[in-house]
Amino acid sequence: MNALDLDVLEHARAWLHEGHRVHLVTVVQTWGSAPRQAGALVALRGDGRIAGSVSGGCVEDDLIDRARRGLLAQAPERITYGVTRDDASRFGLPCGGTLRLIAEPLTDTGWIDAVLDHIQAHRVVLRILDLATGEASLRPALPTDGPDFDGRVFRAVYGPRWRLLLIGANQTAQVLAGIAQTLDFQVLVCDPREEVTASWQVPGTTLITEMPDDTVLAIGTDERTAIVAVTHDPKLDDMALLEALKSPAFYVGALGSRANQAKRRERLRLFDLTDEQIDRLHGPVGLPIASRTPAEIAVAIAAELVWVRNTLGAQETAACPVPARTTPAA
Repeated sequence: MNALDLDVLEHARAWLHEGHRVHLVTVVQTWGSAPRQAGALVALRGDGRIAGSVSGGCVEDDLIDRARRGLLAQAPERITYGVTRDDASRFGLPCGGTLRLIAEPLTDTGWIDAVLDHIQAHRVVLRILDLATGEASLRPALPTDGPDFDGRVFRAVYGPRWRLLLIGANQTAQVLAGIAQTLDFQVLVCDPREEVTASWQVPGTTLITEMPDDTVLAIGTDERTAIVAVTHDPKLDDMALLEALKSPAFYVGALGSRANQAKRRERLRLFDLTDEQIDRLHGPVGLPIASRTPAEIAVAIAAELVWVRNTLGAQETAACPVPARTTPAA
């Protein structure tokens, strides 16, 4: 779940508390070039106010009209857009894309409260909704769970946003922190050097001044966490990597040239790391875009984070092959 979808649930809960009629609409299946993926959410108030998105906008217009006219059912129902070419054109679905949605009325905030509590505790939860009975239940989500619909039962996964732990508060980290927040990462920055952190001024980030290895352990690194070391100081970067490479983090990277990365890997082999764990290291970090400046390096790192996150998913990236690099990112 990304921050935008989290915002949908928070709006839905607030509107219910205010006494509004509220429906939650979720993308459950897509075909073709659908604008949003399965699991995307939108909350609709009876007066047509909306939070979230399930398409590029035209589908939302039709949903708003249904909400205002009281045409959304008082039990979970399926709604499909784009089955015909005319529908695809009318609702702005590209290349004949099709969206299948589930619209369900919200009568209380109990399950939303529970889901938001799980998210706050950085836990991922699975909600199972039976359309035939309207019954729903929650249970901890497994790494292999994802949005799934078999025609009767819809399984939706709700979880915390992605996190990025940056080791080092230098200029590259400042640029990367800003980019990462726009990509839906919660950004934490660890640097114990007071002379460096004194100038850290990136809104929305959490600054940690403990030692890097302690920080990797203290934050509860999980499959939705990425860790990138950017200090260029082996004493700090390697401390973080020793714990990060043993963790379930979906991405671990470090700045440095190919020659420096080779030396780093030799140093890491002196500790209790396996070759398989060391091979998880993305280094040189970032996609090969011939980056040189701190801003260009930050763009390269952010691009690789998105590539790994979107292509393989957090549960698969431990064995993720790094794209071939012809030019080191740093």
